[in-house]
Amino acid sequence: MENIIELIREELKRIADIKIKSAQEKFFKEPVRFLGIRNHNVHKISSFYFRKLTDKSKNAVFCLCEILWQSDFMEEKFIACDWSYRVKKEYIPGDFDIFERWVNNYVNNWATCDTLCNHSVGTLIEKYPELIQCLKKWALSENRWMRRAAAVSLIIPGRKGLFIKDIFEIAEILLLDTDDMVQKGYGWMLKAASEFHLKDVYEFVITRKSTMPRTAYRYAIEKMPSEMKKVAMKKY
Repeated sequence: MENIIELIREELKRIADIKIKSAQEKFFKEPVRFLGIRNHNVHKISSFYFRKLTDKSKNAVFCLCEILWQSDFMEEKFIACDWSYRVKKEYIPGDFDIFERWVNNYVNNWATCDTLCNHSVGTLIEKYPELIQCLKKWALSENRWMRRAAAVSLIIPGRKGLFIKDIFEIAEILLLDTDDMVQKGYGWMLKAASEFHLKDVYEFVITRKSTMPRTAYRYAIEKMPSEMKKVAMKKY
């Protein structure tokens, strides 16, 4: 099975473009390494080689994801995120520990954090809501990406109107966080929740206007109606 990793790496290197690589790396403050492949082509390669797997069981796929996560290159990490999501029907509560380890050990930028957590972690939380308590522990972590992950894992559930009480609890834990990546993460979570719980989210942010960091605040109100935004931004 590990041979397929080598095939993927050969394919990625074959189509890598140094101009694309340079453009991609400009989106990050942190040092990241791209080969230089557009996202839609990475997805095509991911899909092609997933179909080639002789063993598509969750455990076998997760073992391959572990190898891909250890790569220096973002494209391989994106494939790991894609593959872990493809076996979502087999998720069990214990998989949270695996995702937690990946976030803690391998995630070191917003793109891998959001790609893994928006899909795999968020889906697991929806399937087993009791695990949301674990996200609240992430929100207290010293690891900035764990803290961001606590919020962005609830983006898609939040858009569905789910877990609003827990979303507010996590936002409260992260409220005064000084890290801009965390601020953007929980602001985005609140923005997603506002699509279903507009008045509740508005009330939450407006009553914390004097303490919520400007970055998080502006993210949270971004999709609110213009009149609400106007009031929210008054004398900010």
